[in-house]
Parts: sequence; C-alpha cells; structure tokens
Amino acid sequence: MTEPAPSSVWTRPRPEPRRRAPGVDQYVAAALAVADAEGLAAVSMRRIAGDLGSGTATLYRYITNRDELVDLMIDAAQGEDPLPEPTGEWRADLGAVARALRTTLLRHPWLAGELTGRPALGPNSLRRSESTLRAAVALTSDITLASQALGTVRAYVLGSVAAQQAVRHAEQRTGLSEEEWQRSVGPYITEVLAAGEHPMLARRIIEAEELDPDEEFAFGLDCVLDGLAARLAR
Repeated sequence: MTEPAPSSVWTRPRPEPRRRAPGVDQYVAAALAVADAEGLAAVSMRRIAGDLGSGTATLYRYITNRDELVDLMIDAAQGEDPLPEPTGEWRADLGAVARALRTTLLRHPWLAGELTGRPALGPNSLRRSESTLRAAVALTSDITLASQALGTVRAYVLGSVAAQQAVRHAEQRTGLSEEEWQRSVGPYITEVLAAGEHPMLARRIIEAEELDPDEEFAFGLDCVLDGLAARLAR
C-alpha cells in the first residue's frame, strides 16, 4: 500500500483563529521580528508563542513544526514589496529583479541562507519566481539559458549581500565600527606599507576611492549584465 504524501503547509486548510487568539499571520510576523533582530536560530515555537502571550499548543494548532514556520516566514518576506513592473527590456528588468532581491535580503539578514537550498514554494515565492523568469526570458527565449542567466544574477546578489552583511557581523562581534577598526589597525598597516613589499596594496589603500555599498553593487551588477549580453550574443 502506498504511503500518503505528507501534507504541506501550502495545501492544508488554515484554521480560523479562536476568539482573541493570534492567527497564522500574527505568529509569522512575530517570528520575522525575532529573526531580523536576533537571527533565525532564536526562532522557536515556544518563543514565538510566548511573545504573543499564547500557549505553544495553540501555535501547533495552526503550524505543525518549526520548519513550517520558517517556510511561512520566507514566503511572507518575499511578499512584502510589490513585484517590479516589467518593461520588456531585459537589462532593465533583470536589474530590477536584482535590486528587489537585494532589498529583501538586506531587510532580513537571515533569509539569504534559506534561499540557497530547495526552492521556496509559497504563493508569494512562486509569484516572484514567475516574475523573475519573465524578466530573464526577455533576454533569451531558451528557458534553460534564461534560468542560467537568472541564476547568475541571483548568485551575484547573494554574494554581494553576504559581503555587506559580513561587515555588520564584524562590527557586532568586535564592538568596533568600520572607522574605529581602521584606526585600530592603522599603525600596523602603515608599518607594512613602509616596508615596500606590497606596492599594489599600497596603491589600493592610498589612491583608490572608497565607494559606498550601493555604488559597489551597481558596478558589479553592470558587469554581470554586460557579461550575459556578450555571452548570449555569441
């Protein structure tokens, strides 16, 4: 006898909340607030129920386990902003996709790690996937190549956001701002550069302009899009 497929949070009917009890959306919003402030590891069924003054058993009435709660959080995060309006011009549309994803990931620092495994399948996530694929198909009608192009843009955004978040994590770990850290290592760097063994590094530190994260992101995104245009033109 074939085992029945396990139920999914996306197919199971959602019970109506009891009088004055939190509903699913309230639990998910509370979980998002905890994850954004303290990291995803801080999210537990007991914690979220407690934050809303609800019994854990009441939360389990709506959401089977923590994995389902995380799935709901991912989908809620992906549905916070309207989807970019398509223009039909692939470069503008893929650029808008990249910027929208970056905005979401910076708002929810825990999210990037959850989007690199299995695809998210909630309604908001599916709508976003459909929109991004439409943008990529404007570049090439070959759906395989379009998917690869989209994956390349997505990988760039994930990497760029990870680098930006690493600076924040370093500040939290050391208690030093970027400027304070630079001052603390200044005497050592001055000594290293004075030795003359790293001329290119010296030029980078002394001559190069310091760009803000938005400028760095825009430059890298232009490089990615230029590369896709050149590759697919062949």
